[in-house]
Amino acid sequence: MTSLPPPGTDDPLVGADLPDLGSLAELAASPAGARRFWRSFLADRWAMSGLAFLVVITVAAIFAPLVAPRNPSAQDLLAINAAPSMHHWLGTDDLGRDILSRIIWGGRVSLRSTFEIVALAIVVALPLGLLAGFLRGWVDSVTMRVMDALFSFPPLVLALTVAALLGASINNVAVAIAIVFVPSFVRLIRGEVIAVREEAYVESAQSLGARPGRIMRTHVLPNVASPIIIQVALALGFALLAEAGLSFLGIGILEPIPDFGRMIERSLGYLQTDPAYVLFPGVTIFLVVTAFNLFGDALRDALDPRSSRYVGT
Repeated sequence: MTSLPPPGTDDPLVGADLPDLGSLAELAASPAGARRFWRSFLADRWAMSGLAFLVVITVAAIFAPLVAPRNPSAQDLLAINAAPSMHHWLGTDDLGRDILSRIIWGGRVSLRSTFEIVALAIVVALPLGLLAGFLRGWVDSVTMRVMDALFSFPPLVLALTVAALLGASINNVAVAIAIVFVPSFVRLIRGEVIAVREEAYVESAQSLGARPGRIMRTHVLPNVASPIIIQVALALGFALLAEAGLSFLGIGILEPIPDFGRMIERSLGYLQTDPAYVLFPGVTIFLVVTAFNLFGDALRDALDPRSSRYVGT
């Protein structure tokens, strides 16, 4: 629960095993390619199962006040640690609160934090990676030295320090974890941009006098979008684990608002007497992270030239 993506070249967000992906620009320009992409993507039953689960849990989280059977903070001292029943489908916790309702409301908090983390990281990393990879020179040197400095800190220590300084709230935790994710995205984007900037169409645009900003928007960014989108999809699972890990350590949203990590932390003392208390939030985290990974893997397979399901084959 407390693990964050390890720093360095083995960071799962760096994309060390990323294939040579096709560009979204080429895909968008070819209706036949787009049809092949969707046919390939939709043919992945595991990815569709994961996507369906994500849709269900996201809708349930958004409409938690309507979907949750009970108030997640309502205590029933006569039903403490109750086993699953018709009244409480997943049982109750140590204060008699309905576990199913707390999982639904906890999904609202955890999923919001997950998407906020990745969104903040990509908003910061995208311009930095584009500028560093395209302009090179001192811009590249300064940017990458800052990223190296961030990589030098253990991810968990860095996230804990920032979260402790900012205070306990959903937004502050998202900022703390996003800072850990930024260097990985910057390295990925920079590497893709360096490869694309040497292409003939970029050199042609430069020779015609196009400004760097226009070249990056119209020629570079569309051709590096595929690996970025795939890494975003894969990063969502790591972000959820990171958020749950900080909540497990007591840094995050405070009681009585439910959260997956906080629910597991409270349930550890009842692991022997009430295993359902820790089982259900733990299984929920496992299923959500697995669904994000299946979705990201399906995107990668559909755009991977080395895959039999690649859209260009």
